[in-house]
Amino acid sequence: MQPFALTLRHHGQTLRRAPLRVLQVNVGKLCNQACSHCHVEAGPNRTEIMTAETVDEVLAAIRRCGVRTVDLTGGAPELNPHFERVVREATALGCHVMDRCNLTVFEVPGKEHLPELLAEHRVEVVASLPCYLEGNVDLQRGRGVFERSIRGLRRLNALGYGAEGSGLLLNLVYNPVGTHLPPPQAELEADYRRELLERWGVRFNRLYTLANMPISRFAHVLRRDGEYDRYLELLANAFNPATVEGLMCRDTVSVGWDGRLYDCDFNQMLELPLVGPYRHVRDLGTRGLEGAAVAVGDHCFGCTAGAGSSCGGALVSDLLTLEPLPAQP
Repeated sequence: MQPFALTLRHHGQTLRRAPLRVLQVNVGKLCNQACSHCHVEAGPNRTEIMTAETVDEVLAAIRRCGVRTVDLTGGAPELNPHFERVVREATALGCHVMDRCNLTVFEVPGKEHLPELLAEHRVEVVASLPCYLEGNVDLQRGRGVFERSIRGLRRLNALGYGAEGSGLLLNLVYNPVGTHLPPPQAELEADYRRELLERWGVRFNRLYTLANMPISRFAHVLRRDGEYDRYLELLANAFNPATVEGLMCRDTVSVGWDGRLYDCDFNQMLELPLVGPYRHVRDLGTRGLEGAAVAVGDHCFGCTAGAGSSCGGALVSDLLTLEPLPAQP
C-alpha cells in the first residue's frame, strides 16, 4: 500500500492549512459509554478532564483569534464540570457552539437539565446514532443505548430541535457497524428521516456519515480480528482526491483536554502535534497557521475514502472514477 503522503503527491496535491475557522475542543475523555468504534477510547473510567485553567486559556484564544465556531467534544463533553460555563461564555462572545452529544448523557444524574440549557443558548446538537435499528446501535454502543437515545431525541424535539424554522439544529451522525465505507449520505439521510419519523416520531435536520478510523479502540478490534490490513487497504484503494479541499484539518484546530494543539482530533489521539509555531492553546495567535503543512499519516485515508469523511459528514456528493495507483515493488 502506498503511504498517504505519497498518494497525495501522486495526485499532484498538497495538504496545507487555510484560515482558522473552527476551534474543536476535546474537554475530556470521560464518557458514560464505551463504544467499540470510539477513536478517543472514551469511557466511564477515564480521568483525563480539561481543567478550569485550561478552559480559561481556550476562552482567551477564542477572543484573540476571533473564532466564530466552537465545537465541543469528548468523551461526553457534558460530563466536564466546566461544560456549561464554556457554552455560556462562548455564546456570549458571539460564537456558534456545537455539542457532540451521545444523547444518553441526558439521563446521567445531575445532567437532566441539559436539553433546556442547550436550547436556551441555541447550541447545535450533533448527536451520535449509528443506525435507526435498535439491534445495530446496541451492538456498537451497548445494551439499552438505542432506547435511551430515542428518549433523548424526543426531548430535544419537544424543545424545538429539528423543527423547520426553529433555528435549533439537530444533526445525527452515522458510523458503519463493521469494516466498510458509509453508504451515500443523501440516500441514508432519507432512510433515517423516514424510519425515525414513522417508527419513533423523531425529526432532525441533517445526517452526517463518518467512516470508522483505523486508530485507537477500533484499531485494536481490527487487529484482534485480523482485519486491520484489509480495512486500511479498503480505505487506501478508495482514496478520492476531490475530498482533499474540504478536509476539516484545513480550517480547524483541535484542542486536547490538556490544551495541546493538533490538526484534527484523530491526530490528537495519535499525538501528532500541530505543524507550525504553536503547541498549546495559550500560545495560539491570529497568525502563523495559514499555509502551514498538515501532519498526515495513513489514518488520513479514512477521511479521503469514497465520498470523504469529516466532522461535518461526507465531503463530496459525486464519486469519481479514480485512476488506479501504481503497483508498489
